[in-house]
Amino acid sequence: MLNTAFTAIRTLLFLTLITGVLYPLIVTGFSERLFPFQANGSLIFENERVIGSALLAQNFTKDEYFWPRPSAGNFGTIPSSASNAGPTSAALKIRIEEKKQFLLKKHPDQTIVPPDLLFASASGLDPHISPAGAYFQMQRVAIARKLDVDQTEDLKKLIEKSIEKPSFGFIGEKRINVLRLNLNLNSKFGKIGP
Repeated sequence: MLNTAFTAIRTLLFLTLITGVLYPLIVTGFSERLFPFQANGSLIFENERVIGSALLAQNFTKDEYFWPRPSAGNFGTIPSSASNAGPTSAALKIRIEEKKQFLLKKHPDQTIVPPDLLFASASGLDPHISPAGAYFQMQRVAIARKLDVDQTEDLKKLIEKSIEKPSFGFIGEKRINVLRLNLNLNSKFGKIGP
């Protein structure tokens, strides 16, 4: 009995060393060497200051910027989650209809709201919108920034250049990282406010 207990303890310590210490160190070392940007949180810097991560949505609300998808967790990383409201939820239907009416009022040149601007992702932190979601917002951004016709055409080209293809060419959909798009927007047309 005592011999079995010592064997179990030795096995536990050995496996803890392998799976809890050595394996994480090796994987972290390889990822730091091969993928340093991703291994360190895909942080985006501006003037040597971290302003966000390419992996997390930020709550842009000014008309001069492209807005992200809604967030059930109010863009917080700790309470990140979906709303867990199903298709029969009356509260979800009301919330979606209110969001739709708000977006259509802000974008009177549009008649159909892309679904990704109405529904939160599963984590509530998806940093991407669809190209349709960006084009839907383009006129609002152009008007808010007082862009002329040529500049609005440049804005359209900026959106086109921001489109990321599906991973490995076939996984997922085309998408646009909202933070990167807004940073490119600042770079091209100037930063708005703090």
